[in-house]
Amino acid sequence: MPGIWETHMKFSLRSRNLFKTIAVVLALALPTALAISSADARVGGGSSSGSRGSRTYSAPPSTTTAPGSASQFNRTYTQPGAGMNSAAAAPARGGLFGRAGGFMGGLAAGFLGAGLLGMLFGGGLFGGLGGLSSILGLIIQIVLVVLVVRLAMSWWQRRHAPQAAYANADAGAASGPQPNQRSGLGGGLGGFGFGANANNAPLEIKPDDYESFERLLGEVQTAWSNEDVAKLHTLATPEMVSYFEQDLAQNRARNVVNKVTNVKLLQGDLAEAWREGETDYATVALRFALTDKTLDRNSGTVVAGSEQPGEVTEVWTFARRPGSGWELSAIQQTN
Repeated sequence: MPGIWETHMKFSLRSRNLFKTIAVVLALALPTALAISSADARVGGGSSSGSRGSRTYSAPPSTTTAPGSASQFNRTYTQPGAGMNSAAAAPARGGLFGRAGGFMGGLAAGFLGAGLLGMLFGGGLFGGLGGLSSILGLIIQIVLVVLVVRLAMSWWQRRHAPQAAYANADAGAASGPQPNQRSGLGGGLGGFGFGANANNAPLEIKPDDYESFERLLGEVQTAWSNEDVAKLHTLATPEMVSYFEQDLAQNRARNVVNKVTNVKLLQGDLAEAWREGETDYATVALRFALTDKTLDRNSGTVVAGSEQPGEVTEVWTFARRPGSGWELSAIQQTN
């Protein structure tokens, strides 16, 4: 009998050490995984931000450049059922943990931190990692964390974006202007193509407007890379600039700077264009090449992104008011 107990104790000790090692690896890997997920550090941070007037909660029509759907907004001042000039609410942060942390970020991080620390020190929600029960305890803890975060996020989204607002999204898109299908690359100005239906939208978009969209694509990225907030104020709406300032402040807090270079429009087409009161809107799909890298401010070492060029497809909305030129009003990611 003593031999059996001795064997059992040795097995339990080895199991405990093994899972402590796994816990340490997970604890170290988690920040790395989060850093990788935020590698899209270009303008907008790879999320969907801004406003499209009264169509903010309506999905823009698909186009040849972006045949899929555009993501719903993670950050917007526009309240459901209201236009762009509605009372501004604090923009909601996107993602599982949120770009700025906040309540949900703290909740999720707290659960994960508690679980990992519990593994390291033999505790946790189920009192240790000894023997086979440790495996079940670890799995159950992970499942509980995921369920709690998902339920909380669902509640949060329902509170701030009532389902009724999204229920009319497809109907609004169907009743609105149809996608402006053009010939694609090589068919017109820069990366924008022009076909027989180039001006089907109620608001006519002319060649010089497309020139402005292509110019803004490059100038916004350059001003972002230079952290030139004053220049951004001349290129984007106050709402969009507020998001840029938040993201730039986060970069400074992390002691990094994002550089986006070699921006070149490869293909673009119009999804829809319309007028609300005195404000013109145009939503366009853009596929462009760029080099996106994040550098350490002190050493200049690349900490995220790559020196190699890549391609991105996004849906940008521009707004124009009387006496002013086009400004960037929203960026949406494509699904």
